Amino acid sequence: MPGIDKLPIEETFEDSPQTRSLLGVFEEDAAAISKYSQQLFQAMHRIYDAQNELSAATHLTSKLLKGYEKQRFPLCCDDEVMSSTLQQFAKVIDELSSCHAVLSTQLADAMMFPITQFKERDLKEILTLKEVFQIASDDHDMAINRYSRLSKRRDNEKVKGEVMEDVYTSRKKQHQTMMHYFTALNTLQYKKKMSLLEPLLGYMQAQISFFKLGSENLTQQWEDFLTDIGTSVQNVRREMAGEMDVMQQTIQDMEQANDLLYMPDPDPSLVPVNRNLTRKAGYLNTRNKTGLVSSSWERQYFFTQGGNLMSQARGDVAGGLVMDIDNCSVMAVDCEDRRFCFQITSFDGKKVAILQAESRKDCEEWIATINNISKRIYLSENPEEIAARVNQSALEAVTPSPSFQQRHESLRPSTQGRPPAARASSVSSAGSETASPALSVLSLDALVAPNTPIQFDIISPVSEEDAGQAKAAGLGRRTNPFGESGGTPAQESEGSILHQLFFARFLGCMEVQNAESSDVIYETMRQILAARAIHNIFRMTESHLLVTCECLKLIDPQTQVTRLRFPLSSVVLCAAHQENKRLFGFVLQTAEGRVDGRPIIVCYIFESNNDGEKICDSVGLAKQIAFHSEMDRKATEKKKEQDRAKEKQQEELSKQKQIEKDLEEQSRLIAAFSRPTPLAAGTDGQFLVLSNSQSEDSDAGVEGREKGESEA
Repeated sequence: MPGIDKLPIEETFEDSPQTRSLLGVFEEDAAAISKYSQQLFQAMHRIYDAQNELSAATHLTSKLLKGYEKQRFPLCCDDEVMSSTLQQFAKVIDELSSCHAVLSTQLADAMMFPITQFKERDLKEILTLKEVFQIASDDHDMAINRYSRLSKRRDNEKVKGEVMEDVYTSRKKQHQTMMHYFTALNTLQYKKKMSLLEPLLGYMQAQISFFKLGSENLTQQWEDFLTDIGTSVQNVRREMAGEMDVMQQTIQDMEQANDLLYMPDPDPSLVPVNRNLTRKAGYLNTRNKTGLVSSSWERQYFFTQGGNLMSQARGDVAGGLVMDIDNCSVMAVDCEDRRFCFQITSFDGKKVAILQAESRKDCEEWIATINNISKRIYLSENPEEIAARVNQSALEAVTPSPSFQQRHESLRPSTQGRPPAARASSVSSAGSETASPALSVLSLDALVAPNTPIQFDIISPVSEEDAGQAKAAGLGRRTNPFGESGGTPAQESEGSILHQLFFARFLGCMEVQNAESSDVIYETMRQILAARAIHNIFRMTESHLLVTCECLKLIDPQTQVTRLRFPLSSVVLCAAHQENKRLFGFVLQTAEGRVDGRPIIVCYIFESNNDGEKICDSVGLAKQIAFHSEMDRKATEKKKEQDRAKEKQQEELSKQKQIEKDLEEQSRLIAAFSRPTPLAAGTDGQFLVLSNSQSEDSDAGVEGREKGESEA
């Protein structure tokens, strides 16, 4: 006989929608078997009860056997051997429909007992297991729902222990019940054949025993046929016994292997995280917004299919597309009411999905898998091997190579037509350079000091001066990213010609030794990405990068609050990665900040949805506009100083002329008073007494002369 289709017991623990769909097919087949067996049982029961109607009952039995090939069994619709065998039985039964009905005792033992046992024991066992499995499945869903609603803030250890024990018990009960239910359904395929063949075999043997000596219809050929059928039934029985032993062993092995997985949050030391996956499937809770501030969580089955994330609800025939995860970003997030949450953002940033895993291990595996798919590793021939190689390379990336030139010679081909001094430009863009300069044999310490701490989140600017500016200009207020009027912050950008807005994700920043070339940005990118891979840091702060002629601003995309502000004069270098164009960075240098007076140089690294070269070109354009504006401002100030100098010179000349005029007037007065004055005397030799008015004029003349002398 052909092979028997069976349910995979190994997939009972995963309980995927595909397994449930296959289970539905087997349940439909069991219902069809039950219906057909009930009809066959009624027909044989008529043979047993109605001796007077033996001919009619056997005719109905023959008719049912002939109609077997017209039955639509989902699993055995093309069993030609079974159909032909039943057709031959139907022919024999039809020929014996006119025989006596004195076989009631023999028929009760040989015909009615097997079909009754199959109907009352086997089919009822299927129905009972189905009800028990449905109850266990509902209990498991309720336990998972309670576990998912555990609050991170109000975490009660007693309640948490009870919920986790409830999840363990319900999951174990569901798994064990499902395995036994699958075993019963698989066994039913064998019992179905035996329940159809054994009663017929017993019936024919009873008829042969009754008509053995004088039956003309039963020849030696029919005896051989019945012998072959009996042998076939015994073979099916032995095959069923062997298959039952295998399934029982599989159940034991699965129970032992999955005992640790019954717990919703297993110990990571016992169940390690696999970061080399390029495909993953499992149940996750997805958050759906139900209002402006309210949301609900729904448990669905998620799986990856190529570069797509799919979801499928229980009972659905096929899954639906959630989002395209090629070139997407994924990171762990903190939700107020849930644990083990992560967020997936599409390439264009327009679609965001927040999902919750059952455990920390599951959450980290989902994040690693989506990261691998985002890099399009799944398109290669051996995706898991390449993913393992990439992760191993990330772990080895923290070990510096002997020289900077050896580390980058495979990434940046050197040219000889450009002098090394060309690398020291204030702002350099990877998109505007046509050839890379020759790499110098600088040591790593000349670029980045060893053991330099890395900052993975945005907290404050790099100096106290910038921190004060950010606090006064950005913190606690909203900023219009397009520079429209809005109080004091808008006055800063009123005279700015350039306003460009980009979407950027902050990867990290660290202090560097110098800002002489873009090599320091490449080295900082390497160290930050390697540190993120080693420490499993997937979270990135998303911001809007606003480029103006005065500064660079990082603005919160939700609240429009300025997170950081970088004066454009402090940005000395900007470059994009040569291979991954979405990575870019810039170097910020402050004139003060250390005790010894040396400047602080910090390199900031970002990831953008756009081309990083465009952002660097925009920063370079802003620097040029700011430079020309500064030159115009200095020229205007110089002209104003010259005008003020001329005015001052004119004032000095006027003062000098006034002094000369005053001196000339004083000299005239002195000359007038220095002339001899004749005394008026009488003839008798006495002096002439002047009048009061003449005396006052004389006193005034003396005082004026003394004043003129003092001024001279």
